[in-house]
Amino acid sequence: MQATIITIGDEILIGQIVDTNSVSIARRLNAAGIVVHEKCSIGDSREEIIAAIRRAELSSQVVIITGGLGPTKDDITKKTLAELFHSAMRFDEGVAEHVERMLAERGIAFNALNRSQAEVPEVCTVLHNAHGTAPGMWFEDAGRVIVSLPGVPFEMEHLMEDEVMPRLKEHFALRQIVHRTLITAGLAESLLAERIEKWEEALPPYLKLAYLPAAGIVRLRLSAYEVEGQAVSEEIERQFAELRTLIPDYVVGFETATVEEQVHHTLIERRATLALAESCTGGKIASKFTAMAGASAYLLAGVVAYANEAKMNILGVDAELIRRHGAVSEEVARAMAEGVRRLTGADYALSTTGIAGPTGGSAEKPVGTVWFALATPTETIALKHACGTDRGQVIDRATAYAIRLLRDKLQEK
Repeated sequence: MQATIITIGDEILIGQIVDTNSVSIARRLNAAGIVVHEKCSIGDSREEIIAAIRRAELSSQVVIITGGLGPTKDDITKKTLAELFHSAMRFDEGVAEHVERMLAERGIAFNALNRSQAEVPEVCTVLHNAHGTAPGMWFEDAGRVIVSLPGVPFEMEHLMEDEVMPRLKEHFALRQIVHRTLITAGLAESLLAERIEKWEEALPPYLKLAYLPAAGIVRLRLSAYEVEGQAVSEEIERQFAELRTLIPDYVVGFETATVEEQVHHTLIERRATLALAESCTGGKIASKFTAMAGASAYLLAGVVAYANEAKMNILGVDAELIRRHGAVSEEVARAMAEGVRRLTGADYALSTTGIAGPTGGSAEKPVGTVWFALATPTETIALKHACGTDRGQVIDRATAYAIRLLRDKLQEK
């Protein structure tokens, strides 16, 4: 069973908004056993809408469309669908009453444009939009289902959950799609692939492995399509159990697990404390921890010592160290970590100092050079990483490397 997702709106094509709808729709469809064959974004054009739907119907049994259902003249999806399916329009009293009631609650007059939202193609089944004024519409055409939903994300999500998915499950005999994702950290994608090559080659043919790298991690996703779910799920768990024996030091967890969560739980379990001294990461390490409930149990303080004066005056870094070695150096990274540990009394202290770019680099210290240090009750560790050339990439990678440095130290036996 295949599906195509079509998002409509010039605002998507010009980059004014980000298309999050197709991501949300794809997750729900995959969970129900429907493979997303294609996703496309098109402009507010009658010709483009018709062409996209006709093309989608050649390969997909399900077509989900979002956008272009508002009350204004530039929202043309509804009229185009009526034309496509050779349908007249009808006035839906239920939709009209709902729209009028919603607008009254917000103190907005029910005018002719709002009233027009109750005009729907005769051949469609109206899907009640409890959270907005534009109804969803369900069409059936030669064994295929075409669904049109509003582009407002939270309205679309409620319609998918409450109306579309139950109807699709009832309409089609769906077989399950199984996905399971293992999160790894500490091995680059190529090194990871080399390490697990024999395991990958021995996978059953119905299991597909995907490598999904991101900042500081590589996700390994095993997927099986249109299968009997329980037996396959058990096989995937068995395969991942075997994989964990091959790379035990690099496994973070499953699905949405993160390295910072590992650190978070370990620090809480040990009743240990943490302090941070960030320069080039600008507080991003701290934000990773404070995003988790319970971080106050261990996170004592985070200092963003961006300027050299802050490194000296707050963290106690010796001015001579900066003069002799530069702010981006092993010596300064060590002094920052030890300084914030001394300042706060934390058990562990992390520091970062680097060149995020796009300027400030040199032949000796190019953009992306970052020094890290971890001060513990017994020692101070320092290391350097090249974290890329794009400013955002450098900050993200440096944040990931720093947290992993702490994780690795906490995991030492």
